[in-house]
Amino acid sequence: MSARHLAAALAWLLAAPLWAATPVTPVTGARAAALYDQHCLACHGTGRLGGMGPALLPQSLERLKPGEILATLRQGRAATQMPAFAGRLDDTELNELAAWLGTPPAQPPQWTATDMAVSRVQYVAEASLPASAQLPAGVDPHNLFVVVEAGDHHVSVVDGDHFTRLARFQSRFALHGGPKFSPDGRFVYFASRDGWVSQYDLYSQRMVAEIRVGLNTRNVAVSADGRWVLAGNTLPETLVLLDAHGLMPRQTWPVRDRHGRLSRVSAVYDAAPRQSFIVALKDSDELWEISYNPQAAPVYPGMVHDYRMGEGVALPGFLQPRVTALDMVLDDFFFDPAYRHVMAASREGRAEVIQLDTGVKVADLALDGMPHLGSGITFERDGQRLMATPNLKGGKVTVIDMDRWQLVSQIATPGPGFFLRSHENSPYAWVDAMMSPRKDTLGIIDKGTLQLVKTLSVRPGKTNAHVEFTRDGRYVLLSIMENPGELVVLDATTFAEVVSLPMSKPIGKYNVYNKINRSEGTSH
Repeated sequence: MSARHLAAALAWLLAAPLWAATPVTPVTGARAAALYDQHCLACHGTGRLGGMGPALLPQSLERLKPGEILATLRQGRAATQMPAFAGRLDDTELNELAAWLGTPPAQPPQWTATDMAVSRVQYVAEASLPASAQLPAGVDPHNLFVVVEAGDHHVSVVDGDHFTRLARFQSRFALHGGPKFSPDGRFVYFASRDGWVSQYDLYSQRMVAEIRVGLNTRNVAVSADGRWVLAGNTLPETLVLLDAHGLMPRQTWPVRDRHGRLSRVSAVYDAAPRQSFIVALKDSDELWEISYNPQAAPVYPGMVHDYRMGEGVALPGFLQPRVTALDMVLDDFFFDPAYRHVMAASREGRAEVIQLDTGVKVADLALDGMPHLGSGITFERDGQRLMATPNLKGGKVTVIDMDRWQLVSQIATPGPGFFLRSHENSPYAWVDAMMSPRKDTLGIIDKGTLQLVKTLSVRPGKTNAHVEFTRDGRYVLLSIMENPGELVVLDATTFAEVVSLPMSKPIGKYNVYNKINRSEGTSH
């Protein structure tokens, strides 16, 4: 899942931030800082950088709805060591503390290579892990689902054949909804908003290693050869390369554009056929490619400017960033199946196609509103390769011909949606309307006719979102994104409910087989 789009799409919920109601003055700020030192520092660390508890920086808290910070201060957080301060602090103190937590620290926080190295924890050596999956009889390790439960910061592992929960463990604070997998499907890698990267072994259901690569991390990507994990940070503005086996840090790049300006990372993705990582910048009109192919050409003519390596162990030149200068700042993008092109969109409503080998724009796209390209799917229809994307600002799914880069259809849906999913073995694509008043309604599109053929409300009045298919495409798993919420299993053909599992705000679930095989019906 694209975390940057979820934050943008929920902006209407955050139009009046919690701290806006209580302005922070030097006097109130000093009082709040004293309250923090007295009541919060022991768990949340000096400078609000995190410790036993998560970081309490604006970047870490930006996805919370109005009132959630204040409510947590008052009521505490169930199943954690966060206590309730109602009765210990009065309303004025609670409001001032909540407002102060939404302001940046006086001194910009830093996170160095030393901090990173000190944070790393090795729970178990890979050499001591079992050679094969230690799962109940009849469980297919490639038909497992990894479910991120945001309500209480846990992860569940669900058997996609029998729809039972095999494991549930506590995660770091505010995981990015889209974990990434090793090429064989054995290891799953998580990134948290708090800067932590975690490696978990699905075969033995054990955490392998964790490291804090920054103070605010956007997401991670895993190389197709299984050797590397690349983490993109927004605080500090860095890219961190980790060994995929144990998460030892190998290289850090400061993310500076061709003008020398620092930029936050918007997203990192693996481009498997290219044997490279693709990086989008949040504050600069550039697209970076970092090859991990030892045979890669050292430069792409006209695309490269020099970067000095950051902190860490010197690595071969093929891991140096190569940069494409763009005419817009990317907000989201989508690869074609061959990974030769990216379909890119900006926040200003522009969209275009960029050829990665040359860095040249080859087409403009007829996309308006805020298309969620990162949740797009591809499929064939009458010999055409089509791409379909939901839209965060309009109740529609846009379909593009990927051979001619032309608009094929605009399919009306129940409302603006975030997720679009399908499967090679299914004639249908499922889209939610979670960004609208009809958040409880799913639209089902026939991929042959490009028509909306059915709407479903599995749990009326609740957020019905993020469908994912089983390995064979026979069933879909639907998130009821509430706390408490559910994981509802439906027959993908009849749409009948099969079973439901209780969950705590399941914001994302991912099937191992579909992810490692880059199913055309799910995000990559």
